[in-house]
Amino acid sequence: MDKTTTKTDPRVLRTRQLLRDAFVELLEEMDIEKISVNKLAERATINRVTFYLHYKDIPDMLEKMADDMISDIHLVLDRSAIKSESPEVINTTMLVKLLEHIADHSKFYKVILASQRTTIFTERLLRMLTGLISEGIDQRGSHSYVAKANIQKDIAIWYSSAALIGTIVSWLRADLPYSPVFLAKQFLLLRTLSEQKE
Repeated sequence: MDKTTTKTDPRVLRTRQLLRDAFVELLEEMDIEKISVNKLAERATINRVTFYLHYKDIPDMLEKMADDMISDIHLVLDRSAIKSESPEVINTTMLVKLLEHIADHSKFYKVILASQRTTIFTERLLRMLTGLISEGIDQRGSHSYVAKANIQKDIAIWYSSAALIGTIVSWLRADLPYSPVFLAKQFLLLRTLSEQKE
């Protein structure tokens, strides 16, 4: 999010949060096709007119919610806040921060990622993870496992991003049986083992 932009009115943020929470609750109870603006507004304790002040329709709300989700994750994963030059430390720290963020908002993520009812959120998260993994490979250059093992970069990115999002979804579906730190270490250990075999 651009820090130069003016702050959003707290009432707007509160209304959007009410709508987001209402959407998550309704999605736990019914298929997305059955969620109407009326049901959303009623659950959020606002009127329909207020909904339309924020969104054109439900697909527009989902687009904006997905944008907000990615913005929130980017804020959490601020590389400049990580005090290290080591790519391994940076990757571990970023993965822990991502998992902690997901754990802190587990109800939201469990419904929108693990339920398979709304693909827009999974697709956006996968796109973001793909970009981060690609950046990591590019930063390591000839020192990356991809270059050393002569793996096609796009295949390595597909594999890593799919493995990560699959791990996150399974973790959510299992009700977060492991801490974010433990899960991050296990995931990176698996990746390190697969790199050593190549």
